[in-house]
Amino acid sequence: MKQKLTAIIEKEDAGYVSLCPELDIASQGVSIEEARDNLKEALELFFETASPEEVKQKLK
Repeated sequence: MKQKLTAIIEKEDAGYVSLCPELDIASQGVSIEEARDNLKEALELFFETASPEEVKQKLK
């Protein structure tokens, strides 16, 4: 199953904050690209470690 997820990246202080609102997962970086890449990594870790039930619950 493929699911499209949203990435919101906003400038904050000396860097950028990235958020995936569907899963309520966030990260940060000193550049837009780093914030995006760090969010991708956080999402990958979530999908690797979360149970199928947890993933389903978050995506409701």
